[in-house]
This record gives sequence, C-alpha cells and structure tokens, in this order.
Amino acid sequence: QVQLVESGGGLVQAGGSLRLSCAASGRTFDGYTMGWFRQAPGKDREFVTLITWSDGYTYYADSVKGRFTISRDNAKNTVNLQMNSLKPEDTAVYYCATRPPGAKTYSYWGQGTQVTVSS
Repeated sequence: QVQLVESGGGLVQAGGSLRLSCAASGRTFDGYTMGWFRQAPGKDREFVTLITWSDGYTYYADSVKGRFTISRDNAKNTVNLQMNSLKPEDTAVYYCATRPPGAKTYSYWGQGTQVTVSS
C-alpha cells in the first residue's frame, strides 16, 4: 500500500526558508509523478510544483517560481521541497501526492504539514 508522509513544516518569518520532505513507500515509483499542493484556510487546494520520478522533469506554479525548488532522492524514495523567500501568502497546509504513469489525477496523498509564515 502506497504511503506518503510529509515532514518539515513549521513557523517562519517572512523572508525565511523551510524544507519539506515527503517519504514515499509501498511500491517502486518509476514513471510516477510526485507533486506538492497546498491549501490555505478558506481557499481551494492549489498546485505548487511537480517532479517526474524517472527523469527529474520539474514544473512550478507561477506563484512559487524562483523561490521554491523541488528535488528527489531516488535512493531514499524521498521528494523534497526547498522553500525560500517565504511570504505570508505561502501559509497553508502542504500536501505531497503521487500520480501513476498515464493517469490524469493524483491517486495517493499524504496527511499534510502546516507551514505558517508570519509578517
């Protein structure tokens, strides 16, 4: 059974940095896409970034481009999200998710980790 476990959230001042990690287990993820999403209070969940497990292709939402960096550690089955120059509007619960090859939707989700950026 696929499990995704996020860690690394917390409270940081505006302009600061945080590093989130997502530990994936339960199968091999060749060909899968790993994504990060976030949901702020009272708002819909939104896409943040993704990386393909096999070749490391990345894609970012405009709101985080140039500030956030997604990476993967194949040996540890971990996907990381380095968040720099954080803004109060980055405050949200951050979720990692995985999408099988050829699928249009993300099938498995983590429990989320809270990121709070104070002004």
